[in-house]
Amino acid sequence: MKEEKEPAINIPLLDLKAQYRTIQAEVHKAINEVLESQQFILGPTVQRFEEQAATYLQCGAAIGVASGSDALLLSMMALGIGAGDAVVVPPFTFFSTVSSITRLGATPIFVDIDPESCLLDAKNVEALLEERSRPHPDGQGLIEPKSQRRIKAILPVHLFGQCCSMATLVAIARRHHFRIVEDVAQAFGARASLSSGAPKPAGTIGDLGCFSFFPTKNLGGTGDGGLVATNQKDLADKVKMLRVHGQNSKYHHEVVGLNSRLDAIQAAVLTVKLRHLEQWCDERIERARLYQNLFSATGLVGDEIIGLPPLSSDRSHVFNSYVIRVKQRDELKRFLQERKIQTEIYYPLPLHLQPCFAHLGYHKGDFPNSELAASQVLALPMYPELTLEQQEVVVQEIKSFYRK
Repeated sequence: MKEEKEPAINIPLLDLKAQYRTIQAEVHKAINEVLESQQFILGPTVQRFEEQAATYLQCGAAIGVASGSDALLLSMMALGIGAGDAVVVPPFTFFSTVSSITRLGATPIFVDIDPESCLLDAKNVEALLEERSRPHPDGQGLIEPKSQRRIKAILPVHLFGQCCSMATLVAIARRHHFRIVEDVAQAFGARASLSSGAPKPAGTIGDLGCFSFFPTKNLGGTGDGGLVATNQKDLADKVKMLRVHGQNSKYHHEVVGLNSRLDAIQAAVLTVKLRHLEQWCDERIERARLYQNLFSATGLVGDEIIGLPPLSSDRSHVFNSYVIRVKQRDELKRFLQERKIQTEIYYPLPLHLQPCFAHLGYHKGDFPNSELAASQVLALPMYPELTLEQQEVVVQEIKSFYRK
């Protein structure tokens, strides 16, 4: 009996080694400078990166912190969000988006996503506020009836690299005197359109923007790291104080903060990578365009392939992930894995159905768009160094799965 040969292809979801090879000398030089200085915690290297990040983002201040999760938590703390407060947030997102709310004793108010974009649906936010909420007895803000909590903020998530409808959300926040904390963990380099003027960098439109430098991000470090961006000096000062145990001068603590600082080696690597970010984003957008052309030629779109992500002509989507929605998702994932094509599911279980949030009282069926997306989404290989040949193999194998 003749043995079947293993497929020759081996396509990872992300190839960090390929990126590293293009900037290896720059990275080594930057790290060696930190090692020579022996200044590892904050210091001039971190300050230099913060200044360059603020310039890139066109914002007043950028504060380096230990992780994207901490960026969210510190931002909530800076706004004074706590017990008795509520934050509007989508259930289809990464865990720390919501855990940053609950860790402070506040309550997440889930609002379903748009079925096409998988982003927080501004129309659903308006419906929650206009149809279900009522004024707080003290005249300040709104009370959400299910939780009986005062809504204090909206937390839009720029998921997969795609910007939310910030113009509408900003108008809602102004009308009801809410704060906006943007979760930009997956969208460094993206730009959001507003009702007037040129698009602005994601993370600089609300009160605070929260970024992650986890290695898989468009701007990724060599470990954990995060950033808080803001145009408000008082909030910048609060975050800076909170990240060092709430210390306003050495050994004098104004509040109880966290130990959450971006270390100098991460800042050095990120400074190198920031120089290449625009090019890498352009290359991701180009690969998304190639995927769309290849998929369009298969005849699968609209049937077996339920949806492709929208193309970006204005940097509204920088494709941290290339996520399609498909029928027979789990079977397709296994099929591709057998052919050594790596894929991932972001996210298989919406947060309103997670066991740790059962006390919030949500049930299956409460947010049908999020639940449907969780059963359909599949992230395909996406990174700047991905070749046309690799993309053709990915699409051809998907076609063969549905046409077998």
